[in-house]
Amino acid sequence: MTYIFQFCTILIVCFIGEILYALIPLPIPANIYGLVIMLLCLAFKIIKLEKIEKTADFLLNIMPLMFISAAVSLITVWAELKNILIPVILIVIASTVIVMAVTGKTAEFIIKHDRRKDNERNNI
Repeated sequence: MTYIFQFCTILIVCFIGEILYALIPLPIPANIYGLVIMLLCLAFKIIKLEKIEKTADFLLNIMPLMFISAAVSLITVWAELKNILIPVILIVIASTVIVMAVTGKTAEFIIKHDRRKDNERNNI
């Protein structure tokens, strides 16, 4: 029952993202609206982490399975992909490195920011 309630909570947030996507004329995918809404709900304690944690962990664990159909569908377009394979590989490598660097720098910034907060609290 816990998983059903948690999954319904996540689905409601995703549905609100879909509604925003339909209402706001910006080229932002609905799932990004949903992620931002979930982030805000968690940050402002509207939704407590414990209320979605088990199902979110489950969804993260099975996420690689979701990419199998996309990878298999590449077989159907192999003839077109073969002609541009080198540029695609270079783009994938470059974007992966960029994402890793930005993620690392963001995490580093947040860790330093949290340490400064802790030091300020300890000095007071």
